[in-house]
Amino acid sequence: MLAPQRLALSGPTLVRLLARLGDAEVQESRQSIADRLSQWLGWTDAIALSTALSVQTPGGEPATRAGAGAAQTHSERVRAALTRAIAGEGAPARRDGRRTQAVGPQAPVDVEPDFADFRQRYLALQQAMETDIGTLRARLRAMLAARSPALARLATVDAVMEQALGARERSLLAGVPALLGAHFERQRAAAGAAGAQTLAAAEESAAPHAWLAGFRNDMQSVLLAELEIRFQPVEGLLAALRTS
Repeated sequence: MLAPQRLALSGPTLVRLLARLGDAEVQESRQSIADRLSQWLGWTDAIALSTALSVQTPGGEPATRAGAGAAQTHSERVRAALTRAIAGEGAPARRDGRRTQAVGPQAPVDVEPDFADFRQRYLALQQAMETDIGTLRARLRAMLAARSPALARLATVDAVMEQALGARERSLLAGVPALLGAHFERQRAAAGAAGAQTLAAAEESAAPHAWLAGFRNDMQSVLLAELEIRFQPVEGLLAALRTS
């Protein structure tokens, strides 16, 4: 009897990756985006959003198209820098100012792997993404506000949405390292079981913890997928600048 095939999950790459790594059955939500957002917004958020939509915000002097091009270039640089950090090209600084421990391909292979090091790096990169993208988003809002009253209103709405959804976003993304930790332990256990059954001890000792390469690739893929999600509001603001 054939096993039932798992239905392909649509949605953001991050969700599909985590479902695959966790070997979990994730049901498609039947709620619309509007319904789900309404559960995230409190009554104070709704009032702030309604005010932002109704208030006539004065715009400044129209910005030039060259300004939009400069914004696009700057945004690409921010994204490229974060992508390089995710790839391990320079460890990001921790909150205490020290550098995170290397857990990329350059990490020593003779050290027993510990997910705590990977978790520390993931959290540091999340903090870097939140800080850099937040600063970029504020800069783009200022540029929109200088374009026209309509775009100034859009910038105000974006600021309200960032404030309203920020806590929820941080709460959800904070759970990603735990899911990766479970994946790490499953990979280590599977490698240990395979190692116990092999008789080629010399070959095994020549490449200790070979499974870590696959885990590092998985973690990098998850980080890049998270970066993609975090950059979606930036892409929306850039589109508004380009078409104005």
